[in-house]
Amino acid sequence: MAEINLNCKGLQCPGPIMQIFKATKEAQAGDVINVKVTDRGFAKDIQAWCKKTGNELLDLNETDTEITAKILKK
Repeated sequence: MAEINLNCKGLQCPGPIMQIFKATKEAQAGDVINVKVTDRGFAKDIQAWCKKTGNELLDLNETDTEITAKILKK
């Protein structure tokens, strides 16, 4: 299991999702993708994207300055 770290701070929708999509294409099943984002709409978007793609959202954390997500590639 590998970990992939993405810094998507400053990117607006659909930028973060596109970066995650690209990372999942290169990742193997069982890899974890860690993402940092500043776009406030990302929290809702990543939940819907994981449901649609079958990848698992392991963790989602929102602070005043950023959103972090941990996604398991299925």
